[in-house]
Amino acid sequence: MNQRAALRWYGAGAAAARTGDEMSGTALLLAGLAVTGSAATASSLLAALTVSAAIGGPVFGALLDRSARPGRLLAGALAGYATGLVIILVTLGRVPVFVSVLVALCAGLLGPALSGGWTSQLPRVVTYERLPRANALDALTFNGASLAGPALAGAVAGVAGAPAGVAVATALICLALPSAIALPTLRTRSVRSARAARRPDRAGRPPMDGPSPGLATTLATDVAAGFRALVRIRPLARATTTSVVSCVGQGMLVACAPLLGARVFGSPAHGALLLSGVAVAALTANAVLSARPRPARPDTVVAYGPLVIAGGLLLAATGHPVPVVAAALLVGFGEGPQLTALFAIRHREAPERLRGQIFTTGASLKITGFALGAGVAGPLATWSLPGALLTAAGVQTLATLWFVVSRYARRGRRPSRGPWSRPCSRPS
Repeated sequence: MNQRAALRWYGAGAAAARTGDEMSGTALLLAGLAVTGSAATASSLLAALTVSAAIGGPVFGALLDRSARPGRLLAGALAGYATGLVIILVTLGRVPVFVSVLVALCAGLLGPALSGGWTSQLPRVVTYERLPRANALDALTFNGASLAGPALAGAVAGVAGAPAGVAVATALICLALPSAIALPTLRTRSVRSARAARRPDRAGRPPMDGPSPGLATTLATDVAAGFRALVRIRPLARATTTSVVSCVGQGMLVACAPLLGARVFGSPAHGALLLSGVAVAALTANAVLSARPRPARPDTVVAYGPLVIAGGLLLAATGHPVPVVAAALLVGFGEGPQLTALFAIRHREAPERLRGQIFTTGASLKITGFALGAGVAGPLATWSLPGALLTAAGVQTLATLWFVVSRYARRGRRPSRGPWSRPCSRPS
């Protein structure tokens, strides 16, 4: 299979899995409310499905890095996640609520497989020279899924009932199974990637300690090696921390969206339309970036993307219709390229033998930050909606300040370089 066909196959699977993932949360929330009539039960199911990702991400990533056939492991995780959704759908309202919540908690452990797990395999699909553009196209599947998933869940629930939305989400995830199984194995990866895994990094340091082929290590050792990489590799640590802090602000915006829609446009449902506008703007921005022959430096985008989002949040705090619509577009223009740039930095900096774990752990940390922001924003928005939006803008500004200060904390340290700044550079 040539690279273009392999990338299309990869993209189709990623789009199906991520749309099913984005759809599953909304569909599960609607199904829980429809079947039990309890908003507390519905929110408990959604919370259980997301909170366990913080534990599942690092462990699944380590297993992915240890596997000679990561595609099969990824397919198994997708099948396990889909099975969990089916069990919830069958048992909801027929067994005690805590049983369904426990199943959601177990299924959520596999959630990072649908996000970071897929993206970590992209360097096996295309050559290193084509990775920047493939990375931007991969980010498009996230933006498209965030737009289509919730809308599809609502449409299916309106036509066929809330439980049908969970069934459709499960079917979409299952459609991605053939693409996952077809992912290249460890033995078929490029010689360039294999050599890159053994080279010292740009500072002349030896390769980061971690799992490598033929070396017997425990799972706990591999997980610890992944966390050490996230802390010790400074560009990776900066980008990860900045993205997690930015996700706290994004979670606050999502929690404020229904109240913002009700106050400005007269209906909480219009808050969901604002979030759709954010997704459309993010999708458009990434489409434009993917068409550029030479993308912008990812470090710069990750550093200053939160400032663009902060500007949008300041506009939203005005409470007037036109600025609020402009705010949704501005937030999307900041979020879309930021995600693409974050993937670029991870691909550039992650040691080959720790790549899967770094992607899944990073996804877990972002999910946790998002949940934290949403939890804080609820009570704050009840007290003052503009105050909550201004606080979210402050959090985004803090993300940029952290990146800038940490980057130049050591005097005389030059910014790291990589293939997105110099086409002739080699991967670390």
